[in-house]
Amino acid sequence: QVQLVESGGGLVQAGGSLRLSCAASGRSFSNYAMGWFRQAPGKEREFVAVISWNSDTKYYADSVKGRFTISRDNAKNTVYLQMNSLEPEDTAVYYCACARSLGIPRSTVSYNYWGQGTQVTVSS
Repeated sequence: QVQLVESGGGLVQAGGSLRLSCAASGRSFSNYAMGWFRQAPGKEREFVAVISWNSDTKYYADSVKGRFTISRDNAKNTVYLQMNSLEPEDTAVYYCACARSLGIPRSTVSYNYWGQGTQVTVSS
């Protein structure tokens, strides 16, 4: 089992920044690809970013490319999502998840464990 706890969400004005953190406990964190997803009210959960187990590979949704950066610190069992130039359309609950994969999966069905989510609200 892996437990994931997100933090760092909040209310920010458009153009501002937030950094989300996801702390993992349980089985070996470094063996998992880590992803961030988000879900806005009335919408399906969507992929945001993913990072491979060794940080060599990252992939971003087109909607956040150039504004968001995913990173991880395996020594601290933590993955981060730095979000810059936030837009009202980024408002959602953000979830981190881990996948037993050597790749960079982008589908929710590929992920084995999920956090409880953290709310990000961007005001215009």
